[in-house]
Amino acid sequence: MPEPSHTFPPPSPDSDTAPINYPPPMGPPGRSFHDNHDSNTTYHEAYCQALMEAPVPPPVGQMPWFCVCSHCKGTQGPKGEQGGRGLPGRPGSSGRRGLTGSVGPPGFVGRQGIKGQKGDDGLKGDKGPEGRVGPKGDRGLKGDKGDRGLGGPQGDQGPKGDDGVCPDVCEAIQGLPGQQGLPGPVGGRGLPGVIGPPGSQGPKGDRGAAGAPGTPGADGPKGDVGADGECDCQDGDAGSPGEKGDKGDKGEQGEGGSQGRKGDHGEKGDLGVMGIMGPPGPCMPGVHSSFSVGLSTAFPPPNTPVIFSRVFHNVQGHYDPATGLYTAPINGTYVFSYHLTVYEWVLKVGLFHNFIPVVKNTEAAHLGTVSQQVVLHLARGDRVWLLVKDHVTNGMYTSNEASSTFSGFLLHPDTCDMFQLRQPIFPMSPAEGQYSWGILPGANSTLVPPTTTDQ
Repeated sequence: MPEPSHTFPPPSPDSDTAPINYPPPMGPPGRSFHDNHDSNTTYHEAYCQALMEAPVPPPVGQMPWFCVCSHCKGTQGPKGEQGGRGLPGRPGSSGRRGLTGSVGPPGFVGRQGIKGQKGDDGLKGDKGPEGRVGPKGDRGLKGDKGDRGLGGPQGDQGPKGDDGVCPDVCEAIQGLPGQQGLPGPVGGRGLPGVIGPPGSQGPKGDRGAAGAPGTPGADGPKGDVGADGECDCQDGDAGSPGEKGDKGDKGEQGEGGSQGRKGDHGEKGDLGVMGIMGPPGPCMPGVHSSFSVGLSTAFPPPNTPVIFSRVFHNVQGHYDPATGLYTAPINGTYVFSYHLTVYEWVLKVGLFHNFIPVVKNTEAAHLGTVSQQVVLHLARGDRVWLLVKDHVTNGMYTSNEASSTFSGFLLHPDTCDMFQLRQPIFPMSPAEGQYSWGILPGANSTLVPPTTTDQ
């Protein structure tokens, strides 16, 4: 039970009495502000009598406890039973903060919490102080000799020289003989000359050598039979061989002889005449398209294709280094890839096909790399390019020690019809500002963290 208040209200303003000087207050039961305990009863009675005779007596609730209960004093009765528990009191005011206790022993390592959502991109920090110039490096190796440059154009004709002055003595001075000139080209064959008139008869020549024997004459007619000669006959000398007879009939084929030895290797013959072109083969040699380019300026601007102006390979010219666009020359399947260096800023980059994002990457490392490869089917005239999101996430970097590249090639065409390659490709030049970041088709942008159940 709270202690009764000992402050009493002042007299009413309408009262004519002077302010009352109340006796000093008393403490709680069993305690007094005076040291004389023997005179407590007399003092209590005088104090209570003064309060009761005051012009404006205090209310009962503000009367001291001994004034209200003085007439109830009696002998002390037996101790009563313990009363029931009272209602809880109002909470007390907070006490002063205690001293900081000593550090307790480390607790057990708790389970890993749920991964939080990705925070917002931070602002770009201030540029740090410029570092000191490093020591001079060693002298590099001598590079390979470059290719011979193309011949320059012929220079303009020089001005006309001053007129010469004739010397006093106009005698010719023999100069040094000049170097022998190159032989001139062979002249064309001249026309045949006109037949000249016959010459006069020359003198009689010397006797010539004996000529070859003449051809035998024809056989004469057969003569008459002569008279019989005398019978004293002897064999005469052998006659001369007769003339060669006519060619006889072809005889039967004889048996085949043994194989002869291999003859010597003959000389190489002359090159024959080129034959006609054969029919076209499969699709492979007919259609080619490939490119590989590098970034030359770090931190490219957004809302426009990234321009890779450093060309490594672009024989067919299907990639335009001035606009950053690759144009498909024919319907077919194509392969594209990019390998990018990230430095200092966050990089958000995507590969786009006709203003629609195909793949995207995000890299928040201070120094890192991003790589991607994708296979697409393109129609003739379709365009493909790379794009960064905005000025805060364009951390694509290049330097003497780091490179960022973009490459692509035709895997195979859909048809062997070469007629499509001769058709014109209509230009696709959208107005400025239409290269937007967009949303990946079919991508779920709502991230819901997994829920766990505590055991």
